[in-house]
Amino acid sequence: MRQGSIPGARGRVRPLTLLGDPVLHARCAEVTDFGPELSRLVEDLFATMYASEGVGLAANQVGEPLRVFVFDCPDDEDVRHLGHVVNPRLVAADGVTIRGPEGCLSLPGLEAGTERHDHAVVEGFTMTGEPITIHGTGFFARCLQHETDHLDGRVYSDHLSGWRGRKLMRQVARSSWRR
Repeated sequence: MRQGSIPGARGRVRPLTLLGDPVLHARCAEVTDFGPELSRLVEDLFATMYASEGVGLAANQVGEPLRVFVFDCPDDEDVRHLGHVVNPRLVAADGVTIRGPEGCLSLPGLEAGTERHDHAVVEGFTMTGEPITIHGTGFFARCLQHETDHLDGRVYSDHLSGWRGRKLMRQVARSSWRR
């Protein structure tokens, strides 16, 4: 029998913030209150991520400019990584640089070949204030870098240049969700 509750089971699904909203391009504020409001936000992030069929979600993607993200993401060996990080810092992104398909819930239905390192380390805290260090490889390393980028005011499209960047921006312009 499983101990504890399923992440997001008590959360509510929030509307996603889409590319073009200024909150996605501003650095998020550090969390200073590790109380019940933070716990509710983490639950809501899980509920929204699962409802949107994502593998990670940052707080600013639901309009909350706070340094928090959640994840339920496999690595390249199909090992599942499930959790959250408050006030994350990307302390290492190294190894081989790989260009792979990357999408984002804030750019629904789109993806582009984006270069990321195949190893990443994030340090931060749990919602109860306990320090944590998360190591990721492969696809999970991509996820950690992607979500940390969100909290620094960057989306994956900011990493693209040349024809990849132009192609993605043309797709954004034609998308049904564009404002």
